Amino acid sequence: MPIRIQNDLPAKAILEQENIFVMDETRAMSQDIRPLQILILNLMPLKEDTELQLLRSLSNTPLQVDCSFLMTSSHEATHTSKSHISKFYLNLDEVRRNYYDGMIITGAPVENLPYEEVTYWAELCRIMEWSKTHVTSTLHLCWGAQAALYYHYGIPKYPREKKLSGIYRHRVYHHSIPLIRGMDDYIDCPHSRWTEIRKQDVRKHPELITLAESDEAGILLLMDREGKQIFVQGHPEYDRMTLDTEFHRDRGRGMDARVPVNYYEDDDPNSRPVLSWRNMANTLYTNWLNYYVYQVTPYLLDREDGQEEHHDLS
Repeated sequence: MPIRIQNDLPAKAILEQENIFVMDETRAMSQDIRPLQILILNLMPLKEDTELQLLRSLSNTPLQVDCSFLMTSSHEATHTSKSHISKFYLNLDEVRRNYYDGMIITGAPVENLPYEEVTYWAELCRIMEWSKTHVTSTLHLCWGAQAALYYHYGIPKYPREKKLSGIYRHRVYHHSIPLIRGMDDYIDCPHSRWTEIRKQDVRKHPELITLAESDEAGILLLMDREGKQIFVQGHPEYDRMTLDTEFHRDRGRGMDARVPVNYYEDDDPNSRPVLSWRNMANTLYTNWLNYYVYQVTPYLLDREDGQEEHHDLS
């Protein structure tokens, strides 16, 4: 089934060139199907790149997905055109009365700042609190995962001596849990961050389940026991060339950037990177949408009590 997006979102043409089934609003309105309503809080500076990455990830599911984009009002985006923002993005005041089947909160390049010093921290807290009553399940990525663990559970982040950058292998636990159904015993995932959470802090919260971790990269994947809050401390949505772009950008700025580990053939940064995490990412997003959104979301999203019967959305 297709991704449903605004008729003229720039990502639409690229997705169609990649043979990804994209349905625009006009065609979708003619179908008698209630698509899953997914809200994406995009905190990344290059918003169009992140839009494309996430839409690719959400396209590999038999469910029809209707994506909307959210941004904070307390921070002005400077790397994306104002016309794009005004045309395709909403703010919390515009969605606060709405209900969504699922939500994605992305990472952000602010990890070296204390949370309270991030310009939009107070607004992000309001959004995360709102999501507890207006979203069936929320998926948090990288800094978004760290921020949510801090907000919901008081779990701190710690600075690393060097940036964690590359493709890391993680051991998968609890294969009976639907979120990791179909995954291998070990999975690869990109990381790109200067901070980390630590397992001793997570272990203080028995309501959280660790599903994948690495000796080098730490915890990758954890969730609460109901699946309403899912945390990914990596970047499964990254494309083949994303880490390459980041590495050469940092080198160009004169930074002492290390070659991303397990990424290039023979660690040659002039070679084409190896793509080794796409199947894992597709499985993760598909399982999330199926088991923690589609199977449990109410058919009618506009009820205040949230107790409506769960019907087949098709």
